[in-house]
Amino acid sequence: MKLHFAGEFNGDENTLPQREHHQNAVPFKEPENMRKSAIITNMGGILTMIILAIPFILIGKKYFAGNGFWIWLGLSGSFFTLFLHELLHAICFKNDVYFYTYLSKGIAFVIGTEDMSKARFIVICLCPNIILGLIPYVLFFVFPNIVFLGAFGLSCIGAGFGDYLNIYNAIKQMPKGAKTYLNGMHSYWYI
Repeated sequence: MKLHFAGEFNGDENTLPQREHHQNAVPFKEPENMRKSAIITNMGGILTMIILAIPFILIGKKYFAGNGFWIWLGLSGSFFTLFLHELLHAICFKNDVYFYTYLSKGIAFVIGTEDMSKARFIVICLCPNIILGLIPYVLFFVFPNIVFLGAFGLSCIGAGFGDYLNIYNAIKQMPKGAKTYLNGMHSYWYI
């Protein structure tokens, strides 16, 4: 993997890394614009966090007293790990990967245009969500007195909702044996 820090994204998708399309490339069926995608991702992330908050509250409530700071720090975790989240995606690529910030929208993202299997694409999408989200959230159930872990985990799991949409699209749309690649903000598959 060779990481390139590409700087602040200017909102023009034509400036993002592109590649020549494979002859039989089929675009993923995705929201047609970034605004609609952002609404779906944010609503899905909030709903996910609300659902995960139920067991967090039920198990951790007896430890909440005196830990308000740690709970709020944990809930802010996805914001503070924004760059780490994207770096964890980036290390899963084999070739060139470009790291962008889009701070006016509160996001960062990476793009690599290499071909990959469906399984590898799913691993790339899941990597930061498992490391930053699922593992701390599950550890909270083992150590419920460390409420920071539960709050941090549920925050990071919810923040990964855009990645879950990519996984859903790959599973639903890519036939067995298909390969995928990124081109700008969009994903394509081919056989």
